[in-house]
Amino acid sequence: MKRRHFLLAPVLGAIALGTATLAHAAYPDRPITLVIPFSAGGPTDVVGRIVASKASEILGQQIVVDNRVGAAGTIGMNAVARAKADGYTLGLATVSTHGTAPHLLAKPPYDPVKDFTPVVNLVSSPNILSVHPGFPARTLKEFVDYTKKHPGKESYANAGAGGINDLGMAWFLQLNDANMISVPYKGSAPALNDAIGGNVKVIFDNFPSSLPFIKAGKLRALAITGTQRNDKLPDVPTFAEQGYKDYDVSAWYGVVAPAKLPQEVRTRLVEAFQAALADANTRQRLVDAGAFPVSVGPDAFARQIRQEYERWGTVIRKAGITPQ
Repeated sequence: MKRRHFLLAPVLGAIALGTATLAHAAYPDRPITLVIPFSAGGPTDVVGRIVASKASEILGQQIVVDNRVGAAGTIGMNAVARAKADGYTLGLATVSTHGTAPHLLAKPPYDPVKDFTPVVNLVSSPNILSVHPGFPARTLKEFVDYTKKHPGKESYANAGAGGINDLGMAWFLQLNDANMISVPYKGSAPALNDAIGGNVKVIFDNFPSSLPFIKAGKLRALAITGTQRNDKLPDVPTFAEQGYKDYDVSAWYGVVAPAKLPQEVRTRLVEAFQAALADANTRQRLVDAGAFPVSVGPDAFARQIRQEYERWGTVIRKAGITPQ
């Protein structure tokens, strides 16, 4: 009996190992839902669908996009935070959902740091400070000098109160001890329309939506966020080049899952999304949409979320914005 038990041990061990391997390989064995907390057709949706398409091929299961909009993205992200942590519900997080919106709500529905498992930060998209051609400033320095000499005289258009464009401009004004009036719109399109028409002569907006109007000469770009100049606007200097090295208000879009996601599932997702970003066709589609692949892994992405949450909390408090 002892010898028989001894001989069976390796067999049982092999069976156990095989079972564990099969369990790991089983994920995913059904479609995955990717919650995009903003409307279809917007920049977040475009990025999510491009990457999800390739990641679906790699994972061997369809990633189904679910647009759950409202409350600056917090409705969709709350659904992700409350979902089962099994890898079948993911969310596309942004600087709005994890950096700004939680500070703007008196009772935020989730903790952006504790309630999620960061997977991969996919892309970054710069923002641009532009002015109407009739505005009396051709450089960023001239813009700052003018606004400081005329406090409260000029207004700036943005895509929504408390959004990254609104708060990004508020932060820049804080850095320069300057004062302008924020004019929020329901999205970039109406904000751009008024800026082009000269009703509001300054706009801080996302790169993809502003680009065609800058190219057409309907707006004059003064500075772009990010660490380097953009190939599509090579003559537009960065904020960093012009003395604002720590000022970077770029939009970003990253995959998150509910907290306590099993490590082996997260590893599989990290591999799949990073492989999708490494695909040449996927990268080109993203660049064409004004989003630039960064492929930041889970640990660095987690640090980025914490930093963004703390940074925007400081900006919001200094701006005197009261949570609603």
